[in-house]
Amino acid sequence: MTTRNARFQQWQALLSNRTKRHRSGEFLVQGVRPITMAVRHGWAVRALLYDSGRRLSRWATDMLDGYEGEHVAMAGPLLAELGGKTLGGTDEESPELVAVVATKPDDRSRIATAGALVVVLDRPTSPGNIGTVIRSADAFGASGVVVCGHAADIYDPKTVRASTGSLFALPVVRAGSAADVLSWARSGGLSVVGTDESAQVDLVDHDLTPPTLLVVGNETTGLSSAWRDACDQTVRIPIGGTASSLNAATATGIVLYEAARQRR
Repeated sequence: MTTRNARFQQWQALLSNRTKRHRSGEFLVQGVRPITMAVRHGWAVRALLYDSGRRLSRWATDMLDGYEGEHVAMAGPLLAELGGKTLGGTDEESPELVAVVATKPDDRSRIATAGALVVVLDRPTSPGNIGTVIRSADAFGASGVVVCGHAADIYDPKTVRASTGSLFALPVVRAGSAADVLSWARSGGLSVVGTDESAQVDLVDHDLTPPTLLVVGNETTGLSSAWRDACDQTVRIPIGGTASSLNAATATGIVLYEAARQRR
């Protein structure tokens, strides 16, 4: 492929248009580790796009040789656009491969509730924060992540990159409302714990070893009233210095670490 034809434009739209991603049921995956993890964890790869004008690495050739689906040779500058890169005359700035991958169903049964630690992000607006939380949830043994309400997209390229491949290893689903998630959580025996800087209980003083639904509020407004009312307990992370609060992804990582520490 050497021109910005209709098919290229369809793939290009997946970078910035969440409606197109949802309607087509596919998204773009960029980078060696994310592509490797998508394949390793059995996600449906619909096409592998590769640079027709360069000598590919062993990793890229192995990926292409091991994939029986569609291979699309593409001019370097076009592939660079789909890879979120700007060519500056060096191979290092141009991706070798970009994968077109099918999305997964938003089925909460993908997340195990037995002994679970499930993270709920309440209306997050930053795809980078979502990806970072997914990465931390994977690292600290969480069972899954639920992104609830009007939120940034879990298949946004910034989310995928920030997760560094953990999106493909950990169940991550979307939910429309707190009520939808709560009915599932209660039926699975999960207690609901929210993070709140004004809570009266310090994080380290709360038992996180039972099955737990950990709810993290919006970056600006915190927990919604629906989630705040649903919490069995809210906890806070004591901070000092001149900072007024912690970044949502940072706070979630701290709570997940404490949960993992207690569970060890």
